[in-house]
Amino acid sequence: MTTNSKATYYERDPDLRQQVGGKTNFQLQCWITGRHNEKGWIHSRTKRIIDIFITMIGLIILFPLMIVIALAVKLTSPGPIFFTQERTGYMGRRFSMYKFRTMVDNADDIKANLSHLSHHAKESPDFKIKNDPRITTVGLFLRKYSLDELPQIYNVVEGDMSLVGPRPTSFCVKTYEPHHMPRLASRPGLTCIWQISGRSNIDFNGRVDLDRRYIENQGPLQDLIILIKTPLAVLKADGAY
Repeated sequence: MTTNSKATYYERDPDLRQQVGGKTNFQLQCWITGRHNEKGWIHSRTKRIIDIFITMIGLIILFPLMIVIALAVKLTSPGPIFFTQERTGYMGRRFSMYKFRTMVDNADDIKANLSHLSHHAKESPDFKIKNDPRITTVGLFLRKYSLDELPQIYNVVEGDMSLVGPRPTSFCVKTYEPHHMPRLASRPGLTCIWQISGRSNIDFNGRVDLDRRYIENQGPLQDLIILIKTPLAVLKADGAY
């Protein structure tokens, strides 16, 4: 999607912007001077440059590992290497998010028959199953250590995502309740407070509270702390399934 088409998307839904802004209790300000501006840290050029820089270094370091993972996925179960899914990002915009495939090829067809097994409340838009029967053997390992998320490096490079920010949801903005809206004020990220605080053990309302805290306390120091803690949380594998 081009910059112009993104701008057109935002302009044609000003009501959504008002809903997001009206439910978010923070003032955008320059992270250096503290003066009020229209971007704040989460939309600053500095954060974007850091995203690109770290992502490109990470891609160089992790590329051999990604090749090994791609071969393991392809050789151990029928289906494509990558899984592409529409996710909800900044201001409700839908974009294609990439992951290594961790489930059987017809996982979406089976999903309806497993809805009663979701460990989140029935009214929750989140769908998570412990010991999900659709997950492959390789996929189980990848999910445990979040290695299936590595292709999202491409999403960061494209600008649909950031290194740090609320995790994008598979369901669209029409599913959001009014108190969920604040999380749409930020570009989604590879990791955030939720990722280092229990992951799938936390329901969507809990995630929204953590995302609101991230946005209201936005700044480079908070991002740095989250990035440092993420590998430790991944190795601990708490709530990873």
